[in-house]
Amino acid sequence: MSRSTLRRLGLDAVVLALLLVLLGRQVERFVNRVVGSPLSPVSPPARALHRSSFIADLHADSLLWNRDLARRSKVGQADLPRLREGNVALQVFTIVTRVPANASIERTDPRWPDLITLLALTNGWPTPAWTHLADRALYQAGKLAALAARDPRLMIVRSRSDLERLAAERARDPRWVGAMLGVEGAHALDRASALDELFAAGIRLIGLAHFFDNEYAGSAHGLVKGGLTPRGRDLVLEMERRGIVVDLTHSSAATIRDVLTVARKPPLVSHTGVLATCDSPRNLSDRELLDVAAAGGLIGIGDWPAAVCGDSAAAVARAIHHAVALLGDEHVALGSDFDGAVYTPFDASRLDVLTEAMLDEGLSAESVRKVLGANTLRVLRNLLPPD
Repeated sequence: MSRSTLRRLGLDAVVLALLLVLLGRQVERFVNRVVGSPLSPVSPPARALHRSSFIADLHADSLLWNRDLARRSKVGQADLPRLREGNVALQVFTIVTRVPANASIERTDPRWPDLITLLALTNGWPTPAWTHLADRALYQAGKLAALAARDPRLMIVRSRSDLERLAAERARDPRWVGAMLGVEGAHALDRASALDELFAAGIRLIGLAHFFDNEYAGSAHGLVKGGLTPRGRDLVLEMERRGIVVDLTHSSAATIRDVLTVARKPPLVSHTGVLATCDSPRNLSDRELLDVAAAGGLIGIGDWPAAVCGDSAAAVARAIHHAVALLGDEHVALGSDFDGAVYTPFDASRLDVLTEAMLDEGLSAESVRKVLGANTLRVLRNLLPPD
């Protein structure tokens, strides 16, 4: 969830809290919107490249909201019909469990009231999820499991073998969509059994921090912005042992350095921008980009204005182009942040405009194909558990 959305609406986080109380289930239509000029059809070469690519997106918060993802909606930015229209093969659905009402990309105090508690109360979440963060994660994971039970062509990806099966099924029928589960912030591990429970529920990616410092890692938006704690170091190694991907999004500079020192497997940054094209404390420096790439990791470039300093596919493509020029085309991916309380210039159904924008930026068709999803597929094949 992004502070930039609140600014664009002329609201602060406290007013968003009031909206959650007053509007309850209707709040999403105000915070997840598509903006910018109407989109035109893309050129035949861009359309052909887009339709023939394996497309993967590393971050969407769609499970947070009270919306049936089996149905095409005019609200939000992603659901199964729109993912299929956009030819998305794999979507990572990341679970949000706590956001303080003063959430800010500069400095967030975790002692403020929690917005997700209000969302849980106003949207009919089960009672354990009102107070326990692990139960909030399990509830949202259960929503995806129920969706997959209703849709025979939705596959929850938990392993390398699932990825191979997904690729094979899509070769026969492009209506197949893979879904992988992540958690935004290790603070969701609020009881001793939480990692076991979340792994059993299909969680295969965990971001160490979100908007505030926690007992595992410092946040880029925290009060202290410290590094990896001893408990966080143990968590990184345990995640690697199990086949859970380490996500450095929202991590402080110190946390990024510490993780890259101890990690034995490549980490991801699931959704970010780059400082070189958009000066924001939310974005990564060239040094951080180079360090993640040197470890074999991936950088997922986001679509929202605070990440790319614009509300167009061209702005997203500029950030991608910079990352590819700096790192090579093996380390860049898509990380939309769809439905993360952000505005975006297109929804999941029109990802083809980003394909054309990357071509217009001068990227080769092969580089575009890698960014669209081939890089994500390659890296996840090496990080997920075998079965």
